[in-house]
Amino acid sequence: MRWENLSPDSEHSRADTTLFDAETVTTRTFDTPEFAGITFHEIRARSLVNRVPGASRMPFEWTVNPYRGCSHACVYCFARKSHGHLDLGTGLGFDSQIVVKTNAPELLRHRLASPGWQGEHIALGTDVDCYQSAEGHYRLMPGILAALRDHANPFSILTKGTLILRDLPLLRQAAEVTDVGVSVSVGFTDDGLWRTVEPGTPAPERRLDVVRTFTGHGIACGVLMAPVIPFLGDHPDQLRATVRAVAASGATSVTPLVLHLRPGAREWFMAWLGRHHPYLVARYRRLYADGAYAPKWYQRRITRQVHELAREYGIGPARTETPRRIRATGPAGPAGSPAAEPTQLTLLQERSSASGDPIGSRINRTCSDAPPHRDDAA
Repeated sequence: MRWENLSPDSEHSRADTTLFDAETVTTRTFDTPEFAGITFHEIRARSLVNRVPGASRMPFEWTVNPYRGCSHACVYCFARKSHGHLDLGTGLGFDSQIVVKTNAPELLRHRLASPGWQGEHIALGTDVDCYQSAEGHYRLMPGILAALRDHANPFSILTKGTLILRDLPLLRQAAEVTDVGVSVSVGFTDDGLWRTVEPGTPAPERRLDVVRTFTGHGIACGVLMAPVIPFLGDHPDQLRATVRAVAASGATSVTPLVLHLRPGAREWFMAWLGRHHPYLVARYRRLYADGAYAPKWYQRRITRQVHELAREYGIGPARTETPRRIRATGPAGPAGSPAAEPTQLTLLQERSSASGDPIGSRINRTCSDAPPHRDDAA
């Protein structure tokens, strides 16, 4: 890693030199089994709330990512390319060189209190997982959630991490004053596939335990079935097993997303495929010959199969609701003045909670593996 690459002459200088002061980077390692082989680069970022490009298809405009790089080490992760901007590496470097924005909570609180902020929906976990193992040590999310709660700002979280259970009390408090969406990513339940493509993540069944816990506490929780991996996780029996397990967890919705391979992730995934499943390399080259996404016919087939299974197992149907208008109090704005109406997201939506708990009746909002966007907070 060479922070001096962020010089005025650097290829990425326009995007990166204002993100943080390279002189202030503190590099640490920890002598614990959990963090073996991982290096942390602590920075004080200059901004945190990132705007999604206007051309994006994502149904939200703002994101927050307190980390760069991810020890989940998912071989398909689309965010790998962005790690190259810091010369940290899009392969093993992405998995083991983690940038930590240590001042993330205070930056967010400052932004939410600024006069120009209109209370728009903020999506967390859209780039790398905010509940990866680093969060167990740095504990940035409690401060982030407290800021969102105190400003009654709507938000959603997408995660593969079970550490989110630590923050259940904060999420319940936030859900009392604003719209909160929680979704867990579980693309498959095949144990062998999980161990090879997502080696740093909790097991799929442990993630579904998160769904059970949240629904048991009256907070609707959906599942993003992502990625569905062609020829390795797309057999009808595999899809059925996954949807059946999702239904048993009490998830309010299931949304399939077929693997996509953008530059950076594509090279790393194809190298992994050549080592573990060389007989599939040619098939992948044909399937993804036209770009990062599988053909529409293939995506539609997977979506149809999953939706049919979801109906069979009683998940859904999804329904559209009108988002509530949050009235800001305290630091969110003048007493009695309405906050901006949150953006309505439709990728994942909940059915009514059988418990009757008012928290469980909120719209479940999340993202689905958002495209790369400028990360103004490094």
